[in-house]
Amino acid sequence: MVSDDRVRREVIIKRLKKVEGQVRGLQKMVDTERDCESIITQLAAIRSATESVGQLVLNNYMHICFRKEAEFEDSAESLARVVGIWNRVRVHDAP
Repeated sequence: MVSDDRVRREVIIKRLKKVEGQVRGLQKMVDTERDCESIITQLAAIRSATESVGQLVLNNYMHICFRKEAEFEDSAESLARVVGIWNRVRVHDAP
């Protein structure tokens, strides 16, 4: 029987491979001088996919960290740092 952690990892890897394909497609679009609207649309799709993977990773992190009750305080602090890092890399309103 496959563990939940293994299944979660496989889902994340599958989504990351999809993002990788989207980035390759974007590189080709830029190289072939596609129109700006198409490029921005692809960038938005990549951003959305990356944020989705980030949410999966954070969710999995919480499940793994909070299983260990003895280390709860350290896990809570670590989770707070990870969430802070994730929120810093997200850009809502670019100048």
